[in-house]
Amino acid sequence: MTESFALTARRIFDGDGWHEDAALVVRDGLVEAILPTDALPKAMKRIDTGGLLAPGFVDLQVNGGGGVMLNDHPDVASIRTICSAHAPFGTTALLPTLITDTPEITAAAITAGEQAAREAVPGFLGLHLEGPHLSLARKGAHDPKLIRPMTEADQAALIAARRHLPVLLTTVAPESVDPQQVAALAQAGIVVSLGHTDTNFAAAQTYAQAGTSVVTHLFNAMSQIGNREPGLAGAALDTQGLSAGLIADGIHVDPATIGIAVRSKRGPGKIFLVTDAMATIGTDMASFTLNGRTIFRKDGSLRLADGTLAGADLDMISAVRFMHRTIGIELAEALRMASLYPAEAVGQAHRLGRFAKGTAADIVALSDTLDVKGVWIGGERVAG
Repeated sequence: MTESFALTARRIFDGDGWHEDAALVVRDGLVEAILPTDALPKAMKRIDTGGLLAPGFVDLQVNGGGGVMLNDHPDVASIRTICSAHAPFGTTALLPTLITDTPEITAAAITAGEQAAREAVPGFLGLHLEGPHLSLARKGAHDPKLIRPMTEADQAALIAARRHLPVLLTTVAPESVDPQQVAALAQAGIVVSLGHTDTNFAAAQTYAQAGTSVVTHLFNAMSQIGNREPGLAGAALDTQGLSAGLIADGIHVDPATIGIAVRSKRGPGKIFLVTDAMATIGTDMASFTLNGRTIFRKDGSLRLADGTLAGADLDMISAVRFMHRTIGIELAEALRMASLYPAEAVGQAHRLGRFAKGTAADIVALSDTLDVKGVWIGGERVAG
């Protein structure tokens, strides 16, 4: 057993409510308790964080960071770099995301993820395989030459990979995957998400009944809400069992649309924040390549030469600030959207996204102006 310590703050958000002038007690990498500051044992080590403490952010869509793209370097070193690059922005658990690629690159990424899990890489939550089983009609920045239907071998490989990964999320489209395949993946413990698809509302509901539980980057690369056809965007908001990731940068989705979506979402599924971040996070790089194509960084966005959005130049604390300041969401709800709700979407809310006895001591310390002042993963300080 290691010595416990306490992080003190003016306010602590536990995932549900606020504690004033309180202390978060940590022991052996886990939360022990939240106590009034004056109730702490005098001999206990204290770290005063000043502003507020909240559960560390959980990002389910991270293509890169620190100058690295998982597609270009599908190895454990890249996973470490990506996790480290996002930690200073409050992200304590993330899914490195592989964008549509060759079977060989996909297999290498799975192998790297399995090794990262064995080595307990700080911040590594599992993998997100975004493709290659998508729709050409809604390909976005995905290479159309690499998009293909799911085969029995693909399905078997995913199911085998899930046995060695804490979380495996895959984005698929009904155009390339049938409901029986979705059911088999979901039964194996894989989180199945719909995205990059032109599917209609009825088909989306059919896939939700088959086992799909998430929608990838709401409003982007999907069928939109129309007067007679609600599309996947409408299904994401109206289908109670679906959660949906949202890129909250004001570029991918108009702020007014975000506000409408948040107000109209039917639960228990929630809208949660994702960054869809690329290699640029934590760097000053002006461009990089993906599948041999150059992506340019300019004016807060990442685009191919033809102007197509290609991921986001976004970190999680910036998304939280955007939701709170621009959209007008209460701070507590913006924090939940970055922590508790994504944890719920992948079945990890028992240990992530909240502070309670026995949950992971994954913590972000924020100033009153929502700047990151410190980050802990499993009780170990990793940033700030």
